[in-house]
Amino acid sequence: MSVIEVAESRSGILLMRLNRPDALNAMNAELIAALHDVLREIRDDSRVRAVVLTGAGRVFCAGLDLRGYGAPPGAPEDGEGRTQAGLRVQKHIAELSEAMRGVRAPIIAAVNGAAAGGGMALALLSDIRLAGTSTVFHPSFIKRGLSNCDIGVSWLLPRMIGFSRAADLLLTGKSVDAGEAERIGIVSAVVPDDQLVDTALERASAIAEHSPFGVWMTKEVLWANLETTSLRGGVEMENRTQILAALTKDHCEAVTAFLEKRPANYQNR
Repeated sequence: MSVIEVAESRSGILLMRLNRPDALNAMNAELIAALHDVLREIRDDSRVRAVVLTGAGRVFCAGLDLRGYGAPPGAPEDGEGRTQAGLRVQKHIAELSEAMRGVRAPIIAAVNGAAAGGGMALALLSDIRLAGTSTVFHPSFIKRGLSNCDIGVSWLLPRMIGFSRAADLLLTGKSVDAGEAERIGIVSAVVPDDQLVDTALERASAIAEHSPFGVWMTKEVLWANLETTSLRGGVEMENRTQILAALTKDHCEAVTAFLEKRPANYQNR
């Protein structure tokens, strides 16, 4: 049984499930390595138009597997110091931040049930987040004697909900239910649990209606401008990206299809 299940649920749309339901999809070396492998495989694949990420069973992801992580790739057989081994594990998980950002296709997290610790980080690293009515986010690192600033959370969360709210959640470690998560901006929508994946797939289908290059550039500029320090810098990036998109054949097709009142037939050219 694969710890990451991937299926093309609709044309160009991948449904990806964390598949350790008996362990509440907790993160171990096998799961994270498999996730890296899938993300690497689809990173530059323009045929993949959108990805829906969810968890098998009743939980999205319970965070780090406290029963043991295992040996990440590259770990020496004869062992290494505790600090060295710990940093290897830390980087193995945290490098998901660049791996998820680097995938051309938008990733939609369909967060079912609990998303705790690293599971919450995995949801935050996605481009869009939808929650089921039973979803609860648990910023739980601090409850295990660790910093709650981990796997990109301290960079992402203040940008999503503001510094004060982020500090409140990360310092207290309080849980956030689906309703509050929507109210403060962690998720864009809350839907009934039994409609969660279908709703995420509908979002994915709406994305897939647009040109592959236009979607790719929109995702890239959105993420890049989180790191841009000025409006001018952000606009200059937009300007150049827009001209690139305007020179594609798919842009001409989109205009023609609009004028002819028909769906566009994109060829990624």
